[in-house]
Amino acid sequence: MEEEIEYSTVVFRDVRAAPKERKEDPTIYSEVKPSGSASTVPTDGEAAACSHSHLLAVCLGILCFLLVASISAIVYLSVLMTKQKSNLSVLTAENEQLITERNLRERETEQLSRVTDNLNWTLSIILRLDTFRVHDYCPDKECQPCLKDWIQFKEKCYLFYNKKSPWMTARESHTHCRNKAADLVVIDSLHEQEFISNHTKHYYDRFHGYWLGLNKMNNKDWGWIDGRNDTLGYWIGESFEDVGQCALMIPGRNVTASWDPADCGMKNKFICESDVLVKV
Repeated sequence: MEEEIEYSTVVFRDVRAAPKERKEDPTIYSEVKPSGSASTVPTDGEAAACSHSHLLAVCLGILCFLLVASISAIVYLSVLMTKQKSNLSVLTAENEQLITERNLRERETEQLSRVTDNLNWTLSIILRLDTFRVHDYCPDKECQPCLKDWIQFKEKCYLFYNKKSPWMTARESHTHCRNKAADLVVIDSLHEQEFISNHTKHYYDRFHGYWLGLNKMNNKDWGWIDGRNDTLGYWIGESFEDVGQCALMIPGRNVTASWDPADCGMKNKFICESDVLVKV
């Protein structure tokens, strides 16, 4: 709103008589304007300050925008990482379950393979027999690895013939074992030699023992009844009067020095050997 301008008139009079010919002094007007009535013109400093304020506001706006964007990005990344961790946990759990199931299937497959191998083994033993005595091999409908009175060692069954009579010749002993789907024992290792030695006992005299499936071939080399040459050679090493073509194990001797050549017609006890019917 425009302010009203007030004018004042000041008259100066001379108390002296004015000359007649003198003209009246002119009136002098003075204009008084109230302060602040004139329009304000900004200075250079004020303009710079104003420009700086606008720049600061713009910068603050940009910073606020960047801050909000950064917070939004952090929240998004946090949510994304949480989701990924959750998915990873699920995948890990599923992977562990798959591994467990795979291990279980492998164990089941291995067990089935073992059962199949054992059944095939049993079938092969049965097929060797002319007649399969079910009641002898499988009493109470449960098959046993060895027949009654036979002793198992690893995958073999052994019959130690310890009757007081009749004793038998090497040929008779072999026939007796064959009738039981077995054969005279063939020794393959020191462990088996130790096992047999521990289950034989002294009887009658120091010349009597247990027939083995070991015979002299071609009057020169010793071989087992399964056709293999002997490589162990657990002979006593003493010179006996009766030197024969068949081999005995003499009880009570050193484990690695207990075999003795004897006449095949001599009557002795013997040891039969067969494969186990059922693998355990």
